Amino acid sequence: MNLIDALNWRYATKRMNGQQVPEEKIEKILDSIRLSASSMGLQPYTIFTVTNEELKKKLQPAAYNQPQIVEGSHLIVFAAWDDISEQQIDEYMQNIADVRGVTLDSLTDFRNSLINTVQSRTPEERYEWAARQVYIALGTALTAAAVEQVDATPMEGFIPEKVDEILNLREKGLRSVAMMALGYRDEENDFLAGAKKVRREKEKLILHLN
Repeated sequence: MNLIDALNWRYATKRMNGQQVPEEKIEKILDSIRLSASSMGLQPYTIFTVTNEELKKKLQPAAYNQPQIVEGSHLIVFAAWDDISEQQIDEYMQNIADVRGVTLDSLTDFRNSLINTVQSRTPEERYEWAARQVYIALGTALTAAAVEQVDATPMEGFIPEKVDEILNLREKGLRSVAMMALGYRDEENDFLAGAKKVRREKEKLILHLN
C-alpha cells in the first residue's frame, strides 16, 4: 500500500475489536515518532505506551469513556514538557555531540540561540510551544500507523488533569497533550468503518501562488 492509498484507508476509528497489534508494527510506529520533525530538533515531550488493561480502565473515564481506550491494543500518551530547562538543552547538545562526533564548543552558538529562544518566552508559552511539537509527532504517528495498516484514533477528548494524575505526569515535569489508540477496526460495530472519506476539495484547500 502506497502512502496515498494508506491515507485514504485510515480514519479515526471509533470502535476496535480487541485484536493485538504485533510488536514489530508498534515499534515502527514508535520509531516514526522518534524520527518525527521537531523545531530545532529538541523534541520537548515524552511518549508513554499503555498496554496494562487495568491502567487503561482507569484512564477511560478521564477520556469520557471512549471505547477505543480499552478496545485498542495500545494506548499512546503524548506528554509535553511542562517547562524547558538549561539542563534539558545541555543534554540535547551532548546528544548532538555524541551522535555527530563534534565538540560541545562547536555547538555554542546553537546552544545560546536555543536558550535565548526559550528564555524569551514565559513558562506557559514554553509549554504551549512544546505542545505544538507534540502535534507534529502525532501526525507522523498517524501516518506511520496507516502505512502499517494499523487503525489509530487521535484523541484530544480527555481531561488532562485527570490523565496527569493517573500517570503521575506532573511529578515528572510533564503534561498530557494528546492520546492515540492503536488497534484494529470493529467493522460490525463502527458506524464509520465503511463510510467514504470526506475531505475538502483540493482546489479549495490548496491555493497555488505562481
